[in-house]
Amino acid sequence: MSMPAESAPAFEARAIIADLRAGVPPKPGALDWFARGLASGEVSDAQAGAFAMAICLNGLADTGRLALTRAMQNSGMQLEWDLPGPVLDKHSTGGIGDCVSLLLAPALAACGAYVPMISGRGLGFTGGTLDKLESIPGLRTDVTPGQLRDQLARTRCAIIAASKQIAPADRRLYAIRDVTSTVDSIDLITASILSKKLAAGLEGLVLDVKCGSGAFMKTEAEARVLAQALVATAQGAGCMTTALITDMSQPLANAAGNALEVIAVMETLTGMSVDPSLWDLTAALGGEALALGGLASDAADGAARIEQALESGAAAEYFGRMIAAQGGPADFVDRWPDRLPAAPVMIDFPSPLNGFITAIDTEALGNIVVHLGGGRLRETDRINPSVGLSDLVGLGQAVEPGQPLARVHAATQAQADAALKQLAAAYTIGESAAEEPPLILGKIT
Repeated sequence: MSMPAESAPAFEARAIIADLRAGVPPKPGALDWFARGLASGEVSDAQAGAFAMAICLNGLADTGRLALTRAMQNSGMQLEWDLPGPVLDKHSTGGIGDCVSLLLAPALAACGAYVPMISGRGLGFTGGTLDKLESIPGLRTDVTPGQLRDQLARTRCAIIAASKQIAPADRRLYAIRDVTSTVDSIDLITASILSKKLAAGLEGLVLDVKCGSGAFMKTEAEARVLAQALVATAQGAGCMTTALITDMSQPLANAAGNALEVIAVMETLTGMSVDPSLWDLTAALGGEALALGGLASDAADGAARIEQALESGAAAEYFGRMIAAQGGPADFVDRWPDRLPAAPVMIDFPSPLNGFITAIDTEALGNIVVHLGGGRLRETDRINPSVGLSDLVGLGQAVEPGQPLARVHAATQAQADAALKQLAAAYTIGESAAEEPPLILGKIT
């Protein structure tokens, strides 16, 4: 592990922000200075918000995007590894019901990879991997680099938060973006994702760039631009990277909410009730990662290896080891139905019409979960892990009047009633079935 080098030229936050606001390319070293200021606290919250807004409005050129990414990466400790296998990871740009990370990290470990997955919390209407994982009682995601090193040696996988020592500039800016409406900037998304991943000392990275009503990028064209920016920046920083563009016009799993998504993961890991979309996307992303790391001859071979890890129970075994290593129940894989919290109010949302589901406002579903308490309206909000939506019907499904389209899990009856009203506007029912979009729309290398 190495610490960032001390720097030098003196800058001022106001001057850097003024240049960005005017569309002037940042001076050499300016972004390094600002990232260190974010990490040290020399840059105030107000200045950090103005910085994010200026970039959101005016953007950065390719060189500026790479410079910001490297500056945020270098704001903290750089992890270095000496392990008997490749260090690989995956990142999703965020969606609804997207709990693939919880499946993929242990599946990659079962295939011989080492996975130091530095993840984030809920951002806007999308769920956060850390929030989902922390619905498991006792589990901790704040670990030191030394604890991470020890855990990887024992379990091959870990899903943790960015600590004060790893990409601290991103830790600070990430939270500020959520409350200043600067989440959807390609430059900030790229720098945020990759600063943590590059600081983790990865040898290969696969990216899941989502598009559709439940993604930050609403169209495939927008997602392709982001995917290209991510891949070019990561490769420019020396990390082998592939991106898949995937559909988020409907929830990936049939649940949205922290503990509810962990249930979907456990049902798939244990074979109790396999979610086909979760399974297919986990295999596809894992296949790309294994190919990048030299553990598979190509992506198809890698996908087959991931499927075998899931089918054999090896992925579930590694998941259980990871949970125990991070403070969760040692018997979680065997006793998970007893270990996860449940909401006191559960009520079904009935279909008002006869027909087919032709469209889903997936972002609206995410916002319902947030307002139920499963996400954050303010940075300081506490998450209720038990609330959310389950048994979600998908695009193209035939429905009859009174048939449940979703089940609401709420803390109070009033919150459940509000969610039912919002659900009525989230589903479009037509007379004929719409063609379901493919799960994987493209690939960027």
